[in-house]
Amino acid sequence: MILPVLGLCVGIVLGSLTPILIPLAYSKFFSVALLASLDSVFGGLRAAVSGNFNDAVFISGFFTNALLAAFLVYVGDRLGIDLYYVALLAFGFRIFQNLALLRRQLLRKHG
Repeated sequence: MILPVLGLCVGIVLGSLTPILIPLAYSKFFSVALLASLDSVFGGLRAAVSGNFNDAVFISGFFTNALLAAFLVYVGDRLGIDLYYVALLAFGFRIFQNLALLRRQLLRKHG
């Protein structure tokens, strides 16, 4: 469980120290890919707390979610439809759902 949290902390620190500016044309892609990746991180944390964590499932889900979300934004952009709202809504909902399940599991273990 400590490894995913440590990786998240290192990523946040490195991201904060690196002055990378995302061009406006790619902001939709980046925001959806970031949200999809965060969904995978919270899902991995939840699986680690419940004892079901699998490295292969986490890594494949992390990249598959990010790529699928970026592809959805690309297709929507080519069609002139804001499909990124659908991805933002779906991944946002899953993040809150994973966070709620993680909180309940932690409260059961320590409460």
